[in-house]
This record gives sequence, structure tokens and C-alpha cells, in this order.
Amino acid sequence: MTELIYKIVPAEIWRQAESDGVFAGAGIDLADGFIHLSTARETRRTAELYFTGQTGLALIAIDAAALGAALRFEPSRDGALFPHLYGPLPLTAVEATYALTLDGEGQFIFPEEIP
Repeated sequence: MTELIYKIVPAEIWRQAESDGVFAGAGIDLADGFIHLSTARETRRTAELYFTGQTGLALIAIDAAALGAALRFEPSRDGALFPHLYGPLPLTAVEATYALTLDGEGQFIFPEEIP
């Protein structure tokens, strides 16, 4: 079974990455020198902490194994190990792209595989 990890990104930036054929990161990724990713278990909290109330977001599901040695799990929030990608995200590693929308109460609507 494929282990999926996730990236939340403004849909406009993701559409540009698809057009360019590569995603090199956005905002904090570019500042920190790696692409911030989340496991399925971490994704909801990441959305709450950094994207609350935002619209026009995309949730990108990525095959972790396809990233090879450029993917490292490193301590981050609360000491949990988060996936960090040192290098561009190859679009061939993307398994699915979802619109990350809000319900009537302003809560994100996630795909089923996000616990």
C-alpha cells in the first residue's frame, strides 16, 4: 500500500506548478529551504494552524516512497516527525489533488483518507 503524505497550497500556485511541470515550494517552503509536508494524521492540525478561514486551497496527496532520499522525517511541532522534502516535488509523485473547501461552519472538508 502506498504511504501518502500531503501538501496544502493555494490552488493558484498549484495550477502554476502543474503548468511548469514542477513544484519548488511556496511561502514558508522557500524561506526554510525545504517543502513542508504532513502525514495524514497531521494534515488536519496543519490546516487549522496555518490555513484557517482561507479559501482557494488545494490538498495534494503524494506518494512518499516516490520522493526517495530527498524526503526526511524531522522533528517539528510538538516533537512529532514531519515529512520535509529537500528539493522540488516531482509531479510524477502526486497521486491526487483535491480542492480543500470549507463547510458552512468554516471547517475544512477533507477526503476520507484523512483521519
